[in-house]
Amino acid sequence: MNLCQKTRALCALLLCALLLSACGQDAAPADTASNLTCTLSISCTAVLDQLPPEKAGLLPEDGWILPATTVSFTEGETAFDLLQRFCREQEIHLEFDQAPGMDSAYIQGIGNLYEFDCGDRSGWTYYLNGESPNYGCSEAVLQDGDTVAWEYLIF
Repeated sequence: MNLCQKTRALCALLLCALLLSACGQDAAPADTASNLTCTLSISCTAVLDQLPPEKAGLLPEDGWILPATTVSFTEGETAFDLLQRFCREQEIHLEFDQAPGMDSAYIQGIGNLYEFDCGDRSGWTYYLNGESPNYGCSEAVLQDGDTVAWEYLIF
């Protein structure tokens, strides 16, 4: 068997293994709606007067990328999961970094507003029920009725 034939055989085996590994598993529900809801908001109102001129046309004039909105979530979702899913669904630009091995996400930019755009001490932070948790958004498992507020601040 030459190298090309070996590669094809290996690919066929991997494909079979992949297909068989999915057998017997319940399919994920197409609709992720649930009875669990929380309030989500995304704001840069605190820095409106300090935005660089090149950001003027990219952000809402009132600074609210997302005013307080009631959204559904599924059990086990975190503040990061919710932000990522909602931004994808609403086509709001989101850029983040996930530290390998730390199960933590760092928000670099939302709505084309990035860390350090308003100075070396500016960036995104989140609040859960009005408090700034001492743990990352990837660890903040949501509960029914929670309020998650993302704010761009100068620290």
